[in-house]
Amino acid sequence: MKLNNELLAQVQATATDPFEAKAGASLPGTFIAGSHITPAGSRDYKLYVPGSHTGMPAPLLVMLHGCAQDPDDFATGTQMNEVAEEMACLVLYPAQSSAANPSRCWNWFNALDQQRGQGEPSIIAGMTQAVMAMHPVDPAQVYVAGLSAGGAMATIMGTLYPELYAAVGVHSGLPFASADDLPSALAAMKGDFRRAHRPGHALPVIVFHGDQDSTVHPDNGKQLIAQGAQPLQAQPAVEPGRVPDGHAYTRTLHRRGDGAVHAEHWLIHGAGHAWSGGNARGSYTDGRGPDASREMLRFFRTLR
Repeated sequence: MKLNNELLAQVQATATDPFEAKAGASLPGTFIAGSHITPAGSRDYKLYVPGSHTGMPAPLLVMLHGCAQDPDDFATGTQMNEVAEEMACLVLYPAQSSAANPSRCWNWFNALDQQRGQGEPSIIAGMTQAVMAMHPVDPAQVYVAGLSAGGAMATIMGTLYPELYAAVGVHSGLPFASADDLPSALAAMKGDFRRAHRPGHALPVIVFHGDQDSTVHPDNGKQLIAQGAQPLQAQPAVEPGRVPDGHAYTRTLHRRGDGAVHAEHWLIHGAGHAWSGGNARGSYTDGRGPDASREMLRFFRTLR
């Protein structure tokens, strides 16, 4: 299914010469800077094209940063480009603007920004399609993930555009439609769901959340899984684990009737509001693992 043709006709996307922006001395790929314009507004982005990319249709992961972050910081902290290099996956990092939100948070709590074809969802979806038009991307392997406010927006994107995104990864985020203004957003972040969020459809989703998160209450992770795993088996598989010299965690697997895993919930014991397994050179990271970036791409690949 295609997005609104009138909207697509008005979309403009520009990118620099890919060889002008290297992703770093240690990586053979290119980090392309670009911008995307729609009737709803414009946003800059960075796109990592791995050196391992053969030119054949490849997976595309859209990564939505958290508040006070930008694409470079998010790529550094999550180390997603390094993992994408191993798996020959393109990674798109939309950039929230300070004009749209002074703290550069995605506006997941605004009613307009929770509607298909409107506001930030239309910009991100249009940007995704523009990148797909410019680069060889397998349309069956397009995914969206994010941290905190970016995680909440990733849930919105997967819910509103299920024909575009095959699965969602959420780290320290919130369920779909859990707020419609700033007061209800602050309440939801504390685990007080004053606004009864609308149920979403059954998203293939992988969720990471620290059980000591004092910014976004861990109950949000539970609500997210409950929202996305509605038609699944009643008895999920619970697998405790521990990273050597790192965090203990509980991994809960929700399966479909045919036995295939449809949702994963990683509750990380002792972790706060930070990307699990991240690099300390980026903001909001916790290097004690588990490796959320690697596990997200592993989960997405199992859905093929």
